Amino acid sequence: MKWLWLGKSRELKKQVGKSPSVDGNSTEYSLKEKKDMLTDPIADFLTRIRNANAARLKMVEIPASNVKKAITSILYDQGYIANYKFEDDDKQGMIKIALKYNASTKVPAITKIERASRPGLRKYAGAAEMPRVLNGLGIAIVSTSRGVITDKEARKENVGGEVLCYVY
Repeated sequence: MKWLWLGKSRELKKQVGKSPSVDGNSTEYSLKEKKDMLTDPIADFLTRIRNANAARLKMVEIPASNVKKAITSILYDQGYIANYKFEDDDKQGMIKIALKYNASTKVPAITKIERASRPGLRKYAGAAEMPRVLNGLGIAIVSTSRGVITDKEARKENVGGEVLCYVY
């Protein structure tokens, strides 16, 4: 009885990731056929930047959205990335980001970039309790009623909102 079950599980493992084609033979899914469903596109944006920094890439391409464009412009204004370019096409558009490294030591300008609020647990902060990242050396990017701004600008304008991420 046990051996019969093991044989069945091995057979099922072989079928995982395959779908029947028109002629009846099973073929593997290709990445182009599979549509990626992102539940947290901002976390994907931050992860792509984090992975590109770890791989010491000069440039990274990310699918665009208005919030991602705002975060990118804040990263550029604060000196965490070297340059960026928004490319619009028929569908979604892309953001090309040139990453910044120290010229002599080749250390990335972004030491750590992490998501604060997430779909399962949103984090909101008023102007008085706005988080300070690395005692003011880093930034928190906040989505407010006045747009996506840094924690310092939110304190100055006396507005609160959703804390999107921390960068230092």
